Amino acid sequence: MNNKATMLAVAATLASSAAYAQETLRVQTLFSAESTPGELISQWAEDLEIMSNGRVNVQMHFSSELVSQQETFSATSQGILDCNMTGVASAVSEDAGFQFAGDIMGGYDTPYQYLGWFFHGGGREVVQRELFDPHGMVAVGYFLQGHESLSSTRPLAGFDDLKDWKFRSPPGLETEIFASFGAKPVVMDFGEVPNALRTGIVDGADASVLNTNESLGLFDTAKYATFPGFHSMPSELLTCNKKKWDSLTPDLQRIIEVSIKGIALDLAILTEVKDKEAARRLEAAGVTLHDWSTEDRKAFREFARGRWEDWSNKSPAAKATVDSHIAFMKRLGLVD
Repeated sequence: MNNKATMLAVAATLASSAAYAQETLRVQTLFSAESTPGELISQWAEDLEIMSNGRVNVQMHFSSELVSQQETFSATSQGILDCNMTGVASAVSEDAGFQFAGDIMGGYDTPYQYLGWFFHGGGREVVQRELFDPHGMVAVGYFLQGHESLSSTRPLAGFDDLKDWKFRSPPGLETEIFASFGAKPVVMDFGEVPNALRTGIVDGADASVLNTNESLGLFDTAKYATFPGFHSMPSELLTCNKKKWDSLTPDLQRIIEVSIKGIALDLAILTEVKDKEAARRLEAAGVTLHDWSTEDRKAFREFARGRWEDWSNKSPAAKATVDSHIAFMKRLGLVD
């Protein structure tokens, strides 16, 4: 081989090595690997490696393996994690606005509307500027299952049935919304719900989507549920440390951005299918499912909106995020 050919071969080898330089992403999610979101996240990690031709290696950690859910935000901001795939409402102690980047409570009817706000309604720009830029993080994309169902040992046919209803609730905005019209939320950990229902500590629970509630055995005790849901639609968000994100080439960034939309679509579709399958099984087993009227759903949204506006006074970021949601809801005709 002559000198020119040798030099060309070496250059090609070096170019190939540069092209295939591998980026490792340390990513954590709160979901277990066996859950529906966890299975999709595993597929996402595999897809990234394939679509990047091996240039991205995802070290995926499930079930809050490295840090607790409450520590995930700060761990990503500090670079202990490169990215995380969890709900950001848990970062509400950093800024009240994170509540509305995680679950606006009673706002949207479908996960597609929520995704529409983020990707096409200005939501991404608002949360990035107001919430993530100050912490050195990048909001890449949302994925969410859809509306959660309320399980209950007594009927929940409409708005009036919530008065004096004692139920498990997560902390924060939800407790304020339900307490404002006479319900009695009790904050407790997710894992305590089945026993609390069995022992009568609570009359019901806000735990998860219908098929997950079924898998938890809640309907061994609770013989009523709201379905389709209306009150809470927690969202998960892929966020990355900005220094790590900026170190990725533009094509890798684009691959990650597009791939997260794949999870978003698949999770919404699969949840709808699994929930409807669960609904058929539960009704056959004697569980009553309450589909609230348009009027009752509107009444709940109006109560919730009052609490959104209260929370919007807690910080400039909260106001900007709430205003962004309301502007998009007006476009959809959800609020006046």
